[in-house]
Amino acid sequence: MKTHIENLLNNCINKLSNEYDINKDLVKNIRIDRTKDKAHGDFATNIAMLLAKSLKKPPRDVATLIIDTLDKSDRIEKTEIAGPGFINFFVKKDFISKQLKSMLDDERLSIKKIDAPLNIVVDYSAPNVAKEMAVHHIRSTVIGDSVVRVLEFLGHNVIRANHVGDWGTQFGMLIAYLERKQKESSEDLVLSDFEAFYREAKLCYDSDEEFAVKARSYVVKLQGGDEYCNKMWKKLVDMTMTQNQEIYDRLDVTLSKKDIMGESLYNDMLPTIVDDLMQKKLAVIDDGAVCVYLPQYKNKEGEPLGVIVRKQDGGYLYATTDLACVKYRVEKFNANRLMYFIDSRQHQHLEAVWDIARKAGYADDSIVIEHDAFGMMLGKDGKPFKTRSGGTVKLKDLLDEAESRVTKLLEERNCNISDADRANVIHNIAIGAVKYADLSKNRLTDYIFDWDLMLSFDGNTAPYLQYAYSRIRSIFRKTNEPLGDIVINNEAEESLATALLAFPDAVDQVAQKAMPHILCTYLFNLAGTFMHFYEACPILKDDVDENTRRSRLALCELTSRVLKQGLGLLGINVMEQM
Repeated sequence: MKTHIENLLNNCINKLSNEYDINKDLVKNIRIDRTKDKAHGDFATNIAMLLAKSLKKPPRDVATLIIDTLDKSDRIEKTEIAGPGFINFFVKKDFISKQLKSMLDDERLSIKKIDAPLNIVVDYSAPNVAKEMAVHHIRSTVIGDSVVRVLEFLGHNVIRANHVGDWGTQFGMLIAYLERKQKESSEDLVLSDFEAFYREAKLCYDSDEEFAVKARSYVVKLQGGDEYCNKMWKKLVDMTMTQNQEIYDRLDVTLSKKDIMGESLYNDMLPTIVDDLMQKKLAVIDDGAVCVYLPQYKNKEGEPLGVIVRKQDGGYLYATTDLACVKYRVEKFNANRLMYFIDSRQHQHLEAVWDIARKAGYADDSIVIEHDAFGMMLGKDGKPFKTRSGGTVKLKDLLDEAESRVTKLLEERNCNISDADRANVIHNIAIGAVKYADLSKNRLTDYIFDWDLMLSFDGNTAPYLQYAYSRIRSIFRKTNEPLGDIVINNEAEESLATALLAFPDAVDQVAQKAMPHILCTYLFNLAGTFMHFYEACPILKDDVDENTRRSRLALCELTSRVLKQGLGLLGINVMEQM
């Protein structure tokens, strides 16, 4: 419907352009929004206020002129002027009914696939080898995965890129320690505690000079392609990612081993990158290191920031790898859009790298490169979320705690769930709650992790939305009556209809802005609107006539499908019964 109104307004502008000198650039900023108050219609636009200066008329006079010039539409009941010059559009109820029927008959709920799909590389999760995933990995992982789901649903070609930290000088130490542990064990080594493994390896490196010498030699051999060191390195990577895959599967995240694009992938590209930057006069040698100076970024002394791409000792830094990343993703995948779900503290580093990449010609201006930054997960004390002893919280332990709390919660509520379904219900509520607590917040902000809030069946939480879905499905366990044509007869039905029709817009905004909280807010508002409808509009009572009952059943069916699809795009499961 927004597109229809846009077309009406564009035709109107073209007509008025024959008589008035209209600044067409202003028209690009026209907003067409769904109204919050039904008294103001279904949609509103600010076009009259934008054109007032150009037309040299008061905004309300411009609004009158636009309304008088608009083409007739079989979808619009009426238009009104409000406030300083807003134009409100009231959509015909029979057209709303047709839209709802079309939505109900479409398995995609009237969300069309994109006409010109893009190749989009999404960088998210990015754990480190030989370390367990910690709680701080959850934000990148679940936010990135929900956006990936939305982009794929819209028809884009999405390439998941799990930029695993699998390279660096620490691997000489880890290989040497893995070698020692294997000699001590007669059985195949299984690393269940990577934190302990890493800690013990570091202790050996710091306290045993012979071990340290061997570790340093293994770094050189690994970087030189030594077969034995490469085999041991690969074993560390495989053991880590096998454990991480268990976490991904448990989180219902779509990442798999085929999506791993670790730092090592770009290792052979790094010397070429540095040579290329030197040849293009973008990089210079400074005190033995190779640097690129960017005048738009300043260091603490106010001088141009120097980005080191090769150290004095010949080693490479994250900046070099990230440059190779851009080049590889553009060339390998013909990427149109590069998305990085990395915490906000890395913003200047990424912006500097991308500036160099564009100057070097690795990505032209047609390629969108964006830092989809996110804030930190905080405890109730407002500090980074830690264990009581101040240590890092393992992601696995967090998920265990969530399932334990849900188990206890269901026992307290005396939920009538069969033993066969109980484990699945516990999993869906617990994982859904943890993910939704993150996804429902604007990713740019820090957020407070609160068990009581996230597991509540009231408020903007996953359990509330999951329960809303199962409550709607319970209606259909009481009747086999077929669905009817949707007829809008009262305010509660109209409000629900309007909320349902806004679903495609919410999904589209998530794709454009990489902001899953927009979809969360939409689903929460939809559930609340449905609850009001359910209280105001009897469905299965004896005094409800057949056509009204079947119309309302159709609204219930459509609402449940939108809730299920919307939560599915967030990576959250629903249940027929809770």
